[in-house]
Amino acid sequence: MSRRIKKTPRAKADLIDPFEFIGSDDPDAAERFLDAAEAAFELLARTPKRAALREYLNPKLTRLRMWPIRKFQRHLIFYRPIEDGIEVVRILYSSRDIAPALEDEPADNE
Repeated sequence: MSRRIKKTPRAKADLIDPFEFIGSDDPDAAERFLDAAEAAFELLARTPKRAALREYLNPKLTRLRMWPIRKFQRHLIFYRPIEDGIEVVRILYSSRDIAPALEDEPADNE
């Protein structure tokens, strides 16, 4: 059974910077990054509650979960389970100040 992977516009944009940064030194590694991200999305869509819930003071960030991208562990996927899969909200580098980066996200609509 196919599961839905919905990516917010910000999540799609979040994939571009690391792809370009990694690709400037190693184009093959940049492709591996995208492949690893897509594999993680597929895994999470099949088992949406795999990652632990993250707690934030902002109520619009409810139900948000975090999962590292395999072999690119410092790149973190922030997502929500939805009825038939997941909504990928952001992909952020772990050394970034995460909470403020998530603050401007739209409210949880599902």
